[in-house]
Amino acid sequence: MPDREVLIQRLTELNEEFRRLRDEHQAHDRELANLQTRPFLTAEQEWRVHELKKLKLIAKDRMETLIRQSHSAQAPA
Repeated sequence: MPDREVLIQRLTELNEEFRRLRDEHQAHDRELANLQTRPFLTAEQEWRVHELKKLKLIAKDRMETLIRQSHSAQAPA
């Protein structure tokens, strides 16, 4: 879906909230990947894994909302 990629690129360039959410999502993803490489996780690390997954989902949901809103605003009436 090339239009979607163009829209995401535009939002990244122009929308501060979208850019912040995308940065947060990527940071959570990196931290999660780092934790998942460990052979054993403490209870605190397990809790953090679950928290990171939730935070990633929250950021992704909000980004999807912004994408839909932007797409709707660009759709011809």
